[in-house]
Amino acid sequence: MNDQTKAEWHGAQLDFKESMSYGDYLGLDQILSAQHPLSPNHNEMLFIIQHQTSELWIKLMLHEMQAVRQNLREGNLAPAFKMLARVARIMDQLVHAWDVLATMTPPEYTAIRPYLGASSGFQSFQYRQLEFILGNKNPNLLAVHEKSPEAHAILDRELHAPSVYDEAVMLLARSGFAIAPERLAADWTRPTQLDESVKAAWLGVYQDTEHHWALYELAEKLVDLETAFRFWRFRHVSTVERIIGFKQGTGGTSGASYLRKMLDVVLFPELFALRTAL
Repeated sequence: MNDQTKAEWHGAQLDFKESMSYGDYLGLDQILSAQHPLSPNHNEMLFIIQHQTSELWIKLMLHEMQAVRQNLREGNLAPAFKMLARVARIMDQLVHAWDVLATMTPPEYTAIRPYLGASSGFQSFQYRQLEFILGNKNPNLLAVHEKSPEAHAILDRELHAPSVYDEAVMLLARSGFAIAPERLAADWTRPTQLDESVKAAWLGVYQDTEHHWALYELAEKLVDLETAFRFWRFRHVSTVERIIGFKQGTGGTSGASYLRKMLDVVLFPELFALRTAL
């Protein structure tokens, strides 16, 4: 067999001593060696990979949502639409990921729970950053992340920055809609509250879609996103109830009861309130 034959197979390159491989590009050595089960139980690997892959998807959502915010700020709506649609599809992916974790039974989770200590998804700084960029802000929750100065600094910056929805509201104002000055000068560290001037502006968009088609499409993309987020949250609480019932969460929350309260959070309140008025 000559050297050329050894170096390729059906046209595929086989020798990567001098060039970058698939594993090199993706950093697979680091990713695939990042699972370190602490218990002797077979099912802990599922639990670890479920949460690690979720964090990777959240990282991508943050990448997209930061770009959405910048594009809205600059009035570039077309790329923002594509990014918002992508984030909604990522959330769909995460909804179905719970189906895999739901194959873990209560006895299987009970076997690994003592090894988790106080660790909990409640402590995910990326998930908190995602909620902040979507407008569900709570300054008190920064305390959870004081252990990591870098994560704390990122969240503090996000807390004080306009959310994606705040940027959409400011875009409404720049488009000629009468938004209350106090809404435009809102305290960015507080969660989004329904504002009648914003509701009236979106209502105007929906009542004359021909003249406001781009804003109408933006509104519907935001509704799609929040709907997907609600499904993700609901699937989360359903899976928790299936596996641990109503036990307290490992991080000290009330577990499923806490998660059910989160289902009541509305990220873009005017976009849902206006539907009653149409």
